[in-house]
Amino acid sequence: MRDAQPKLKALEIAALGISPDNMDVQKEFDEQNRLGYPLLCDTDHRIASAYEVWGQKEMLGKTIEGVIRSSFLIDEEGRIAHAWYKITPQDTIPELMKVL
Repeated sequence: MRDAQPKLKALEIAALGISPDNMDVQKEFDEQNRLGYPLLCDTDHRIASAYEVWGQKEMLGKTIEGVIRSSFLIDEEGRIAHAWYKITPQDTIPELMKVL
């Protein structure tokens, strides 16, 4: 998402990130990675639960509960125009471009 910001802005698409991390962790992550888009906190998992992206997943051979990496294209009316569940960061922009 970071590297695609110029392309997204030209298409009038705003990127947002949401994670269960607190603001301090997110700020450090943003400073290290220079994301260039806002990160929102979901420490109580309400947003992740509403989007059905909080649940069991495999990590390092163990089943844990956490965020299932997903991306959503939300239209001007606030409706989900397209959803990608279990998508990799590398596939996010190419898959987005396919539906635009």
